[in-house]
Amino acid sequence: MPHRPPMRGGLDWQVSRRQLLQSGGAALGLTLPDLLQLRSTFAGTPSTLPGFGQAKSCIVLFCWGGVSHLETWDPKPEAPAEVRGDYKTIGTATPGLFLGEYMQQFALQTERLAIVRSIHHPEAGHRNAAYWNLTGHAPHTPGNDDSIEASRRDWPCLGAQVAKFRTAPAGFPGSVCIPYPIADRGLLNGQYGGFLGMNYDPLIVHPGTGTAYKGVSPNSGTAQLRLIDGVVPERMQRRMGLLGEFDTTASATRDSSSSRAFEYFRDMAADLLLSPQVTAAFDLQREPTAIRNSYGNHVCGQSALLARRLTGAGIPLVTVYASAGDLNGSAGDNWDTHGNNFNRLKNDLLPPLEQASVALLDDLDQSGRLNDTLVVWLTEFGRTPHLRGAGRDHYPLCYSVALAGAGIRGGQVYGSSDRIAALPADNPCGPHDLHATVFHALGIPSEAQVADALGRPLALTDGRPLPLFG
Repeated sequence: MPHRPPMRGGLDWQVSRRQLLQSGGAALGLTLPDLLQLRSTFAGTPSTLPGFGQAKSCIVLFCWGGVSHLETWDPKPEAPAEVRGDYKTIGTATPGLFLGEYMQQFALQTERLAIVRSIHHPEAGHRNAAYWNLTGHAPHTPGNDDSIEASRRDWPCLGAQVAKFRTAPAGFPGSVCIPYPIADRGLLNGQYGGFLGMNYDPLIVHPGTGTAYKGVSPNSGTAQLRLIDGVVPERMQRRMGLLGEFDTTASATRDSSSSRAFEYFRDMAADLLLSPQVTAAFDLQREPTAIRNSYGNHVCGQSALLARRLTGAGIPLVTVYASAGDLNGSAGDNWDTHGNNFNRLKNDLLPPLEQASVALLDDLDQSGRLNDTLVVWLTEFGRTPHLRGAGRDHYPLCYSVALAGAGIRGGQVYGSSDRIAALPADNPCGPHDLHATVFHALGIPSEAQVADALGRPLALTDGRPLPLFG
């Protein structure tokens, strides 16, 4: 693997600023003036920076498989052909800002977008790379993701972390993932509640409509929000009452933690099926036909529409997995374009994502919610600067993401990459900084802590909010 890019001031990415400041910098041979300069660099109260707490909710569109940054957010038209690939570049609504030629709808939206072109981490495997981006923390086994399985040792996903500090309305799940879990040699770790426990596992739900992605997606954990045939709401309510009577007599003999988890999911299921307010939020048929059509008659668009409805109902964070859910075989509609990269992006992947994204931004804007809803386009890594025939390979050392809404200043690019998009050229940042930015927007202090399964306090994030607001 190529060498790791340096962080600010030449510091290796593995040394956190918290560790640096706590150690006094002696282990790195820093002088007192060096240390004072670093302290001033990281000084300031995040809650006093622009954008703190402006977001009421967040929608993450996660492009599972690794979006090729060179064909999308960070084209290099002056690079050699084996780097720049088949695509040309196009101008955008923002003077001087260019995107890949098949980003035509996004190009019209750049005055709403902040594009980050300098994000990086060291993990080239999908599972470890996604863990970084889904949790904001380093994976269990750096450099080797072959044996990782989802467990309660994992860091919670972003939605679960937010749910710890931002509560959904009564009856609603703390966070939601749409339309199914994601997998690569088994269900991915880092997409559940991890050490926070089952109560923080996001509800995984399918929108129930829209043309499916080509490829395999796991069904495990995906809720179908309808009563089975022959069971009407009144009958369901009677059943729940009977279960409650059994609980009263059996609670003394059940393990308390498993009992609480059982009761939590039972009550959630009842609310999802019986509460008019909850079932209405999940019902896309309540949307006007024109709105449903604007998002696209595909699962990507309908998932984004459901995310808009659920965040509008008060769920703090909803994640949409914008590709086929299982990477095994790499032949489906996912962003892991090892073969036929250019045609797959142009024909199968970018069109639904663009349609869903533009409809979401327009919808939020027209309803007055764009100012308090943060939208994030996320992925696990980019593509190798040099092509592999008609395809690409994994590349985490430099890639791009984008944000909009909730006080994000549009029409800007944060950071840059070198001439072949191989390494950050300035303002390098990592997934932990992006997560800190989400927390900042939602009004969650950067010094917040969570407790692991043993009750030990852990810093919620070691990142710092990116200066994208204002």
